[in-house]
Amino acid sequence: MVVTHNVARGVHIFLLICLLAVPPLFAQNPSPKSDDVVRVYTELVQTDVMVFDKQGKFINGLNKENFEIKIDGQVRPIEFFEQISAGSRNEEAQLAAARGAAINGAGPTRVVPLDRGRTIFFYIDDFHLDPRGFVSSRKTMSDFVDKEMGQNDQAAIASATGQIGFLQQMTSDHNVLHSAINRLVARTYSVTDSDRPAMSEYEAMLIDNNDYDLFEFFVTATIRSNPGLTREMAGSMVNARSQAILSQAAVFNANTLSGLERMVRVAKDLPGRKVLFFLSNGFLIHNKRGDALDRLQRITSAAAKSGVVIYSIDTRGLTAPMADLSIEQPMDVTGVLARATHGENLAVQDGLNALAKDTGGKMIINTNDFTIGIKGALKETAVYYLLAWRPNPENKKGGRFRNIQVNVVNRPELVVRVRKGFFDVEPTPPVVADAKKPPPPPEDSDKLFIKKLREAIAAPYPKTAIPITLGLNYYDSGGKGATVAASVQIPGEFLMFGPRNGKTQAVADLTGVFFDEKGVPKGNFYERLVTTVKTPEDATTYRGDITYTYPTNLAPGLYQIRVAVRDDKSGLTGSAQGWIEVPDLTKQKLVTSSLLLGERPPSMMANVSNTEEDISPVLLNAAHRFRSDSTLRFLVFAYNAVSAQTNQQPDVAVQVQVIRDDQPVVTTALRKVATEGVTDLTRLPYAAEIPLHGLQPGRYILQVAFIDRISKQSSTRQTPFEIY
Repeated sequence: MVVTHNVARGVHIFLLICLLAVPPLFAQNPSPKSDDVVRVYTELVQTDVMVFDKQGKFINGLNKENFEIKIDGQVRPIEFFEQISAGSRNEEAQLAAARGAAINGAGPTRVVPLDRGRTIFFYIDDFHLDPRGFVSSRKTMSDFVDKEMGQNDQAAIASATGQIGFLQQMTSDHNVLHSAINRLVARTYSVTDSDRPAMSEYEAMLIDNNDYDLFEFFVTATIRSNPGLTREMAGSMVNARSQAILSQAAVFNANTLSGLERMVRVAKDLPGRKVLFFLSNGFLIHNKRGDALDRLQRITSAAAKSGVVIYSIDTRGLTAPMADLSIEQPMDVTGVLARATHGENLAVQDGLNALAKDTGGKMIINTNDFTIGIKGALKETAVYYLLAWRPNPENKKGGRFRNIQVNVVNRPELVVRVRKGFFDVEPTPPVVADAKKPPPPPEDSDKLFIKKLREAIAAPYPKTAIPITLGLNYYDSGGKGATVAASVQIPGEFLMFGPRNGKTQAVADLTGVFFDEKGVPKGNFYERLVTTVKTPEDATTYRGDITYTYPTNLAPGLYQIRVAVRDDKSGLTGSAQGWIEVPDLTKQKLVTSSLLLGERPPSMMANVSNTEEDISPVLLNAAHRFRSDSTLRFLVFAYNAVSAQTNQQPDVAVQVQVIRDDQPVVTTALRKVATEGVTDLTRLPYAAEIPLHGLQPGRYILQVAFIDRISKQSSTRQTPFEIY
């Protein structure tokens, strides 16, 4: 593989002009319908299954005849069967086939993305997490991002209290994930009261469940602390304390599980199987003052429909068998407390175990190194069997929880991990109509399309009915300051053409919003894009891309850009999201611009190592998708290089790598960045070309590292690209 470099000033200027010269041409679940139950019984239902031997090794090579599936105890025929690799390019197509559907429904489709990678969630139960659990949770997630997260993986970090805020979103950007982790601070939510002797939540639950010995222990202790109380008064006080503690605990449980349920439900919009790590000190689910058991069942059903497998982690790690001396304990000379609370450790793990077991995952306990458990979870969920079956049409009872049981025939020694079940139709609270409130007026077309664009912008995950791509680039041009350019690429074959003003045209409304890391809008744009073809026949075969670039100036900081497009005729929408960090050049540290990528097809090939040769124009590629027979050209700027005192010239070296599956497939030698013809030595341009022939189709990372040999500083910039 040969990487041809060109540091001619003309090429640098041209590539930058390609970017700058593009002016701003132009910012609750519904109630089930009456036919939902019918649809459930006409479509195939998917069940993903993992099979292991006693040593925990996945069993490969099983076929449809090896499995038996029972729904509510009744055997159902398996109508679709396949072994699937999670995160592979075929997974989404296989899942669609199991549903008896095509990807994206009817309409044109492009090449299925290669090497999609894994989808991983971390949900921090900070209602039930002590300071030690916070420290271990943050370290576990940081280690995952830095050491275990694959090149094409995406992850999201969220907390039950919502303290991560706007950053709890799906992303592959390590900086965003670390920013989310750094927002986690220890918070203590105590469910004890100020009375003495101290009563724990578990003790309150036992008292509420009529543990007479424990009740009498607290009654006696209350009388001892409050002379003059009758036993009846003391008993009422003990019962009131236990109920108050349990009511408070039920609120914490409800907040934790409702947040988890929302995360699981919205994950349905993401392709393939998802793995969710639930980090908690554990919680009690047999609390009659709450509805934890019902919520767990709803989460189980939502996970089955969203393809989410939960692995719960007991963040207490290795727990000591003796009492914690740092916690005040009432005197227990009779041993009543010890006998009554010996099962507390297992009781607080009941919820963790239910979440994991009922969704096909596993509970990770009795270890202080959670990284090992995460590695094991990702490894064992990498391959699974997909079974599709049709429910019994005679059992059309909406809102019933269906229990799933899967066995490997005549292999009782094997461990089958499968989801516990699902609701035919999710239970929803009754909606009471307000007879006094008039129905809302019908929306006009203008308000409707604005509403659709806003919904697409606000959606937690990109809308793919129109699969747009978003390219984000940062550069500093000196006079104009820090600029972020958002480039949107719309595949023309997804737009609907029709007669308009005597022409055959497609019209797309495009909007975008720039948010800071707190979710505050810092800029927006809107444009109506019109594409015209010569004849109606041309519209049927149109495959061109519509590219729109909007540059804006932003202060240093971390930003998310969200864009959405809506086809004016079909009403279909598409959206995309991306993060970008604008560095602060006033800190005088060596930093780089974004990697500005363009493509030179075979017809434009030239020997760019010859600086005297006229170089054909290369336009920037917003989608970062390149033909395997083309050449990738890139431009990057290094800012704040220090000049030597002797000759007033910087000494900056650069190395380029192309990475696939976390392994370098192209690595250049370290070489000095030329400065001839550069007037502003604090903004050093560097351009190069990489012929792509010989590289296999797939997703790659382009990495460019600069080293300032005078100031001893370094800066590295990465960007993904795809070869097809």
